Amino acid sequence: MKRRLAAIFATDVVGYTRLMELDEAGTLAALKQRRKDILEPLVVEHHGRIIKVMGDGVLVEFASAVNAVACAVELQKRMATANAGIAEDRRIVLRIGVNLCDVIVEGSDLYGDGVNVAARLQALTEPGGILISGAAYDQVKNKVDVGFEDLGSQTLKNHLDPIRIYRVALGARRRTSPEGSRGNDLKQEKPSIAVLPFVNRGGDAEQLYFSDGLTEDIITGLSRFRQILVIARNSSFQYRDKAVDVRQVARDLGVRFVVEGSVRKAGTRLRVSAQLIDAKAGCHIWAERFDRELTDIFAVQDEITRTIVASLAGRVEDADRRRALRKSACDLSAYDLLLQGRHCLENGSQQDVLKAREMFQRVLDRDPDYAAAYVALAETYFYEAVSNWTASPEAAAERLFELGHMAAGLDDQESRARLCLAWGYWRVQGNFEMAKAQIEEAILLNPNDLDNYCLKGFLSTYAGELEEGIWCASEAIRRAPNMPEKCLHSRVMAEYLLGRYEDAIATFVRLSHPAVELLGWTAACYAELGRDSEARAAAAQFRERARVEGAGPPDDDVEGWTAYWLKVFPAKDRSSVELLFAGLRKAGLPV
Repeated sequence: MKRRLAAIFATDVVGYTRLMELDEAGTLAALKQRRKDILEPLVVEHHGRIIKVMGDGVLVEFASAVNAVACAVELQKRMATANAGIAEDRRIVLRIGVNLCDVIVEGSDLYGDGVNVAARLQALTEPGGILISGAAYDQVKNKVDVGFEDLGSQTLKNHLDPIRIYRVALGARRRTSPEGSRGNDLKQEKPSIAVLPFVNRGGDAEQLYFSDGLTEDIITGLSRFRQILVIARNSSFQYRDKAVDVRQVARDLGVRFVVEGSVRKAGTRLRVSAQLIDAKAGCHIWAERFDRELTDIFAVQDEITRTIVASLAGRVEDADRRRALRKSACDLSAYDLLLQGRHCLENGSQQDVLKAREMFQRVLDRDPDYAAAYVALAETYFYEAVSNWTASPEAAAERLFELGHMAAGLDDQESRARLCLAWGYWRVQGNFEMAKAQIEEAILLNPNDLDNYCLKGFLSTYAGELEEGIWCASEAIRRAPNMPEKCLHSRVMAEYLLGRYEDAIATFVRLSHPAVELLGWTAACYAELGRDSEARAAAAQFRERARVEGAGPPDDDVEGWTAYWLKVFPAKDRSSVELLFAGLRKAGLPV
């Protein structure tokens, strides 16, 4: 086995999938031209060797870390020049990671953990940026005409030991940040969490696979939430079978939150306990116990994992939001501003939505490449598009669609960017097929986010795929059993359209704050069942809510009410609309 020391340079294209969707032939041609005119000459100039090309990714070897970083810096500068004058959504933007390491040589290829580290650094890098390992930094500091920002030690995916990481400050030499300083670095501002191995309380060695598998699934599930920094399995599993102090664990791994739990099996019963601890504050944030019958151990494991992951993600953000709300204005980082904006957005009033929008814009002023901020800004336009106060819901929807594209271009693994695109394709273009493709991609990227299932439930119901719509609502509520408001709206509609009027009413009464139009659907349910007095009461309640909220035209305006129902129920097939209209007329409502 031949080995040698090498500087490994890994790069890929930001938002490559989106670029290919927009213009496959043009993107491939532009990428080949950039490699021929910019990348390949620079590699030769800096005495490097291209090891392999993988779609939009390139792996390059240099004998010197100085040459590797100098090449990376010059490449980013020339790519920025080449992008000048090109529309932002068509630009080819690179991320680059550099590591100095011992590699295994096999023919013309290189292998080893150090090669993987370079690839992991590249994946963490912001668009147009460069991250280098501590090993590379030790060789290049004061030798390349750029500054460096110390981001501290981070645990990379599938890598046991933390790696010191530095960001290359392109354009000017700056003093390196003090050790451990994180400034306003958004990746470091993310809430960080470690999941300790769940303890096998039953003492049955055969059940160890269950507790370990549950832990690994929770780690994987949490990792799909891009706003949370999750410590890799190899780091957290070093505490298995040890009595630990969670504060010490948090210090060792550099995290704020720790999850611990246990598994106990007795006969055909299984009990799983889990708790979330704020190690810095030394307090418990959330705890839950799950008692299940072991008819299918893997189904039980999946169910518990989904519930824990969805609960943890929400609790972690809530805890971080409370922390941000306590901060003074001068202490706010971009991430804190994002959390404060989300807090405003939840209230939903025009004033709160506009205040949140202003906060998200301030985030982007600090970091114009922050994908999650574009998603959050897009959500303010969703609130506007569906509100009664906007002057132009169409313009708001188009702006949301535009911001969704920008977010996906910056981070093609951001599931909520796909969520925005799905809504945009549906509401702006009326393209159910593209909308469905985007929401399926969002679910693949994060199958634990209930909003993905909520939107798919609406899309399926509007498209006439009613059983699918009901299934999606059920999947959403399984992930957030205490949040039925977001999950069950579309289910009421689907059950009505299937003629399951009793089921639709039973679903409706689970909602504490139903949307005004659902009162009309419920009135139609009662009317179809021949329960006339209840239909009239629901219809009267609908009229009053609509009047107070300014949600519809005057009572006798049949044409206006028809337009209202077509707006709030934009079904793909007119036959679905006629089923609704028939019930509304029976309930005495004008359409």
